[in-house]
Amino acid sequence: MQIGLPKEIKVKENRVALTPGGVGTLVRRGHSVVVQQGAGVGSGIADQEYVDAGATLGSADDAWAAQMVVKVKEPIASEYRYLRPDLLLFTYLHLAADRPLTDALLQSGTTGVAYETVQLDDGSLPLLTPMSEVAGRLSVQAGAYHLQKPVGGRGVLLGGVPGVQPGQVTIIGGGVVGTNAAKMAMGLGAKVTILDVSQRRLAYLDDVFFGKLTTMMSSEANIRALLPDTDLLIGGVLIPGAKAPHLVTRDMLGLMPEGSVIVDVAVDQGGCVETIHATTHDDPTYTVDGVIHYGVANMPGAVPRTSTFALTNQTLPYALLLADHGVGALGRNKALGLGLNTHAGQLTYQGVAEAFDLAYVAPEAALA
Repeated sequence: MQIGLPKEIKVKENRVALTPGGVGTLVRRGHSVVVQQGAGVGSGIADQEYVDAGATLGSADDAWAAQMVVKVKEPIASEYRYLRPDLLLFTYLHLAADRPLTDALLQSGTTGVAYETVQLDDGSLPLLTPMSEVAGRLSVQAGAYHLQKPVGGRGVLLGGVPGVQPGQVTIIGGGVVGTNAAKMAMGLGAKVTILDVSQRRLAYLDDVFFGKLTTMMSSEANIRALLPDTDLLIGGVLIPGAKAPHLVTRDMLGLMPEGSVIVDVAVDQGGCVETIHATTHDDPTYTVDGVIHYGVANMPGAVPRTSTFALTNQTLPYALLLADHGVGALGRNKALGLGLNTHAGQLTYQGVAEAFDLAYVAPEAALA
């Protein structure tokens, strides 16, 4: 199979979907890889490294003309022209928060396989996990920076100093994002409270963090009770493939201190804060009711080298399956099959269908 690796063109997106090592693995399996010139530069990977791995360099048109295109981020409007019925697209899609892209994929007939909905039997999301780890850790770095007074924040040092209270970090969601955010916040010396709807998950977090953070059941009442003392609020709620629920509503912002910060990592799926909307690394924040909102939709793009290698580690085995077997791989591997979001003009992921009130077709039926 011919595989295309285009350069990411979303604002300040410097990741690339495959490392030279990943490309080399595909080539050794008998596949050909076309890499757009400069695709890896943002991650510190020179074109020659891809050539040495067996790839051919080309233009964006060349990369997109391949049978399968492997990306990091969803296609943006200027890339919709590349979508076509015989294209197999393997990337993050986050369709439940992107009606225009959903429509473009359906109208083009493209087979879209989304990293974020590939799901193992235990419910884990192996291709979302590495970027959730990065984003969870970055959320605390971003929040700590924007709490500084010169950039409009409250002027709180999360770790405090001897004789002064540390900052309060409230994390909604105890999954991969929330756990990694807690690690970073606790490492800085902040006081951390994490909320989740699963008592079992809270017990696990209490155990692995040796009781050094506070765990609470996620409810409106508990969130409201915490907000007046919260310096940094991190949203880490995820419903696989579906739009995130709004757990912090507009009226709740009035409970938060002036200059406090919200970092909503769930913004890719619509966000769990009602007032959040996607921002970019060029212009990452805005303020609503005195509360700073950070909504960068591709946070891991800020540390592209780390992110690129972490992502390829997880995506490569699935990319190999798709390269070896084409669309047939979706029926061979249950986890990968759950990644199918669109095929032949049909919407094959229920969470997306519900988000936009569109017709849903089971993947098995669509592929048949």
